[in-house]
Amino acid sequence: MSDSTVVIVGAGHAGVQVAASLRQHDSELPIVLIGDEDGMPYQRPPLSKDFLNSGGLRQLDLLRPAEFFQDNDIALRQGHHAVALHREAREVELSSGERIGYANVVLATGARPRPLAVDGNALPGVHYLATAQDARDMAPRLTPHARVVVVGAGFIGLEVAAAARKLGSTVTVLEAARRSMSRALSPESADFLVSEHRRAGVDVLTGTVVDTILGDQRDGVTGVRCTNGVTIAADLVVIGIGVVAADGLARQAHLPTDNGIIVDEMLRTEDPAIWAVGDCCRFPTSESRSIRLESVQNASDQAKAVAQSIVGTPTPFAAVPWFWTTQFGHKVQIAGLLDGYDSHVLRRESASSFSVLLYRGSQLVAVESINRPLDHLAARKLLAAGISPSSSDAADLSVDLRVLARQVA
Repeated sequence: MSDSTVVIVGAGHAGVQVAASLRQHDSELPIVLIGDEDGMPYQRPPLSKDFLNSGGLRQLDLLRPAEFFQDNDIALRQGHHAVALHREAREVELSSGERIGYANVVLATGARPRPLAVDGNALPGVHYLATAQDARDMAPRLTPHARVVVVGAGFIGLEVAAAARKLGSTVTVLEAARRSMSRALSPESADFLVSEHRRAGVDVLTGTVVDTILGDQRDGVTGVRCTNGVTIAADLVVIGIGVVAADGLARQAHLPTDNGIIVDEMLRTEDPAIWAVGDCCRFPTSESRSIRLESVQNASDQAKAVAQSIVGTPTPFAAVPWFWTTQFGHKVQIAGLLDGYDSHVLRRESASSFSVLLYRGSQLVAVESINRPLDHLAARKLLAAGISPSSSDAADLSVDLRVLARQVA
């Protein structure tokens, strides 16, 4: 390999975007993209939505067609697992024993599902959803006669619950916290989503902790026993209690980690030749704290910033994070970060069309929009500009938030 080779470890959204952006900036730069799954890199958000809704029959949505990698001279190495970074030699070692030299390495290793630490968590019929193979294994079991228990009422858990219910399964969602999505959504938005699940026939139980998954290795899962003594029959148990950063490669290379690879404002580790992007990295914010975000858009934005820095245009990362989910036909979009807000303003058009503007003092810090995409687009512009509408303007539907954003711009 050339002395200028960039090796990207991880062929998900972040890794593929790094490769695409590098090639956009430099037509000659040698690029190697390493992924540990077979097949072409694909989009993950549809796995818990359209892919499951189709019973696993829908084709995967590819991030780029195969010709893209060929035409852009990007060496795609799928089905290879990176096991070590040799920093002094500047080489990435693969599980095959092969070593690839690099000038720069970008770690885009993502995150993995957090395991549920209870007896029975490895029985046949216990599923996690992180990869296309996970979805393929799960989808055929979501039938009209299936009894499905979902552990965790976060976005992934509720998306799986919605898909299973649409396919006719009997669905129970168990959430250990007193309310669903307590870290991801305000009570107003979370209550709306939970009410829609219950309206569709999903049994959502909060404040309910799993004690044991029941069954045996021969017949698989038969139920879930909770710490309150309640037992729920199940043919399938889906665990969705969050994720942990896939930062093992960085730890092997003795780079600082804290449930995420620690990077600076340029997304560079303490080794100037090693960068990290996407779900696996913990990066500083303008408020002198570090965070790790699990978002396709964050992964894409960070990938573009790192690519610019590698090709010689240093680019500190500073983008407004945003997220979305679709459940039972309702689109929920979030701009900004919810933690630390102390007041909110409700901007309601109807019971199923509203936005919640969240403030810390007088500063707008996040906006949740339920079936109001124009509010969401305006919110991203307002947050990027540091503009905070007054409470009266925020609540007044006759005030177009997009106009406010344009006036400031």
